[in-house]
Amino acid sequence: MDATRTIDSAAMLAQVRAWSAINTGTANLAGLASQAAALAEAFAALPGSVELVDPAPVTAIAADGSTCDKPHGQHLVVRVRPQANRRILLTGHMDTVFPADHPFQHQRWLDAQTLNGPGVADMKGGIAVMLHALLAFEQTAAASSLGYDVLINSDEETGSLASAALIAELAAGKLAALTYEPAALPDGTLAHTRGGTGNYSIIFTGRSAHAGRNPHEGRNAIVAAADLILRLKALETPDITINPARLEGGAANNVVPDHAVLRFNIRPKTVEAGAAFDHALNHLLIDIQAVHEVSTARHGGVTRPPKPVDAKTQRLFDLVRECGAELGQEIGWQSTGGVCDGNNIAACGVPVVDTMGVRGGAIHSPDEYLIIPSLAERAALSARVIERLALGAIS
Repeated sequence: MDATRTIDSAAMLAQVRAWSAINTGTANLAGLASQAAALAEAFAALPGSVELVDPAPVTAIAADGSTCDKPHGQHLVVRVRPQANRRILLTGHMDTVFPADHPFQHQRWLDAQTLNGPGVADMKGGIAVMLHALLAFEQTAAASSLGYDVLINSDEETGSLASAALIAELAAGKLAALTYEPAALPDGTLAHTRGGTGNYSIIFTGRSAHAGRNPHEGRNAIVAAADLILRLKALETPDITINPARLEGGAANNVVPDHAVLRFNIRPKTVEAGAAFDHALNHLLIDIQAVHEVSTARHGGVTRPPKPVDAKTQRLFDLVRECGAELGQEIGWQSTGGVCDGNNIAACGVPVVDTMGVRGGAIHSPDEYLIIPSLAERAALSARVIERLALGAIS
């Protein structure tokens, strides 16, 4: 039977609207718990086990330089036919970038086919696509030939630090992976190669002194941090960009500041560029300490490696395009500087296409929108791809 005939677009839209009404900013643990419960109920329709997995411990650096715990919500894991020889991974995230006190909390229709609302595209619409694609696939004769795991994490928008180990665990041994970020463009274009990302915090400890009486006895942490900022920017190449984002510290105007915290982000295009930067940073910190007579401590690093596309991954992209053509959908792709859990999966050596979600746009803003016909359209695409994987399209 044609699995795509069983896709219920009205049910998909109803789910997206109900899920969008739940605030799931990454720090809103109560909202995430409500969303996880709703997703657990929805995914129980699949013939497998459903569980909520506790987040891994994550630490962060406070403004005073101290280390603090950063709590996260639970992650949803679904396992179907875990003993199957051929198995794939499907991933998504339940969190959004809109905290509980953000003014963008409601939905509105932009026109008959376009819904504006928090998370409707990124990625509660994508979760609905994933679920209904799997429900449709389960109606096919090929279903018994393929096992799969589903992971919907609670912290993708802040780097998946509380779920990275779980992603790696579930990716191990998988034939392929599909991730349900929204399409790279409103026309359905997929993201192809991706750069990587890393977040760092550098803590500077100097020595305070009176800015008028004995400034020479002080060791200015702000000046040391400013020096590092300029040196970091000098490390930029075509393969890596560096964004000093926030400098915290200081005291009264008449006090030499003895404390500062510098936070910055890097975007390496290659694994080698990320490794070279990390090595260079260590040498910079040694020199900064010597020149300014301060001490430094570093926290963080590359959280998502760059995602190249090798021959195996290209075959998965080609399969998605072939399935799209069978359904009358024209599928293309382009490289992007954005990152997602697809980076983590690719780092495990598993072929992944990570923009299998809805068509829409303006994500991470109050203008975020979902193109309604893409719900059934993209679910049909995924169902066809998963069926072809079950039938051995990729070995």
